[in-house]
Amino acid sequence: VQLQASGGGLVQAGGSLRLSCAASGRTFSRDTMGWFRQAPGKEREFVAGISRSGGTRYYVDSVKGRFTISRDNAKNTVYLQMNSLEPEDTAVYYCAASFAVRDGLELKNSGQYDTWGQGTQVTVSS
Repeated sequence: VQLQASGGGLVQAGGSLRLSCAASGRTFSRDTMGWFRQAPGKEREFVAGISRSGGTRYYVDSVKGRFTISRDNAKNTVYLQMNSLEPEDTAVYYCAASFAVRDGLELKNSGQYDTWGQGTQVTVSS
């Protein structure tokens, strides 16, 4: 599978962005999908994940209530809607896919994902 992330950019604090990640080359509906981010000098961290059907969604505490992950299996695309952005959200955001043996899995460890997109820069100014 190949993943192509897009939608990053520069936004003021309090603003919004929507990231998209288009998948190709594998049956998308059988993948658990996740978003991770990496700020300069920091380790890559889990941000949000969504199960194969979209019925299970989970987030890191710092983005709960502000970010929403969703997917459209007909379009082979996963989204990350980011609202009320803060300077601390500045990072390169990566989408990732994991072939899932069943629905409903929550995968928060980067090592659990087998395919990664190229990353898209999100910069939030104060």
